[in-house]
Amino acid sequence: MQTIKYKVNVSGAKKRIDQHLAEIQSELSRSRIKKLIDDQLITVNGISIKCNSKLQAGDVILLRLPDPTPLQIPAESVALNIVFEDDAMVLVDKAPGMVIHPAPGHPSGTLVNALLAHCRDLSGIGGVERPGIVHRLDKDTSGLVLVAKTDAAHKSLCKQFKNREIKKVYLALVKGRIKNATGSIQSSIGRHKQHRKKMATGLRDGREAHTDYEVIQRYGHFTFVRLIPKTGRTHQIRVHMASLSHPVLGDSLYGGKLDAKFKKISRQALHAHRLEFSHPETKKWMQFDSPLPKDIEDYILAHTDKN
Repeated sequence: MQTIKYKVNVSGAKKRIDQHLAEIQSELSRSRIKKLIDDQLITVNGISIKCNSKLQAGDVILLRLPDPTPLQIPAESVALNIVFEDDAMVLVDKAPGMVIHPAPGHPSGTLVNALLAHCRDLSGIGGVERPGIVHRLDKDTSGLVLVAKTDAAHKSLCKQFKNREIKKVYLALVKGRIKNATGSIQSSIGRHKQHRKKMATGLRDGREAHTDYEVIQRYGHFTFVRLIPKTGRTHQIRVHMASLSHPVLGDSLYGGKLDAKFKKISRQALHAHRLEFSHPETKKWMQFDSPLPKDIEDYILAHTDKN
């Protein structure tokens, strides 16, 4: 267990204990601080306090951080394509078909299982020895996934996603020939009222969603597009393109199933191609690209002469 002691200065006076600690202890989230307070692992002048307790100059805060507890998910030796890794984070080029986190129906073989075996230097996220998933890709979407290895990195990257500072670019094949060379879709997204596995646009209680697109090349029955999501809603690109009557090719949930006369693709043809973000520790601006996966590339090549 790590023990940290602080003496409150004038700048911390009259502030809530949870607010002050979140400011000076950057690696701890507010929820993590609350749990430590509830577990009586944070005291002021030797006395247990509440989250809303106000501080005075000269107060002594004692913070005890338990060692991270093991995550009750087995580590599994699963092949990973690591694009970048350091002490703060790891960037994975996820293969199609891999689930991010164990769930009913997918208890093993996930990205989290693989990272628990790969990463031997996890310092703990929220007090649990686990990789910090800051964003997700659907099972059949391939491409770049950014994962934090420390509480501080997790907090920084989550904040960047929340503030829309992280830039994402996707590549996709979509059904039909898109007429306009560029476009912008700004339509709220929420849970479908009848089909709970689906999302839908234009719902009164939906959340703001914004996706820009650029046509790269038109083919006979599909279009190769570049997509720039400005927000990060569940199934955002898939449901937004379906709302234009151009669903992602192979996406049976949103109408991307092809007629029998066309060559099939085994999964939704959507790829997380680029991530740009500020390094959570050095603050250096970083950009990483993932090449188009073979199945999507082969589909394009098979239709190039027919364009």
